[in-house]
Amino acid sequence: MSAEDDSPRWSPQLLERAGAIRAIVFDIDGVMTDGRLYRDDSGQEIKAFHSRDGLGLKGLMQNGFIVAALTARNSNLVRVRMRELGIENLLQGREDKGAAFGEILQQFDLDASQVAYMGDDLVDWPAMRQAGLKLCPGDADEWIIEHADYATRAGGGRGAAREAAELLLAAHGLLDEWRQSFR
Repeated sequence: MSAEDDSPRWSPQLLERAGAIRAIVFDIDGVMTDGRLYRDDSGQEIKAFHSRDGLGLKGLMQNGFIVAALTARNSNLVRVRMRELGIENLLQGREDKGAAFGEILQQFDLDASQVAYMGDDLVDWPAMRQAGLKLCPGDADEWIIEHADYATRAGGGRGAAREAAELLLAAHGLLDEWRQSFR
């Protein structure tokens, strides 16, 4: 599939806005996972991450994008998964996501217009409203979908992060090249 085949999914206006993005911040629960919180009999947390999302995040980093993850919860499992993906910019236990987003901007000396945020619920809005590009999974909270610049076709933990990655790669003219690198 070429970038032209993706054009019905992404409007020229969306691609233009995404072309200004240099970094993206992802929520975890509901974006990189389906949002359900699983516990085994011992109380150990279990989460399911989609491998295609992981490949998309790696594709962003390989192409020079800054990728960060921000979550209100604390989870060793998330820390392990982010390490597996090579995502060093992980902020956990940050209920004030607006303030945490500001810290990310400061850390990387970025203007908010250069950063996308992908979240799925109301707790994400303080960060999303600052972002230059507001993204959400297709199964996000209804209010978030209404206020996002783009809601993915895929749901959280089911390819939404990959779709966001492909949008950014397409906007920068890198999607076809990235796909070709696997052939």
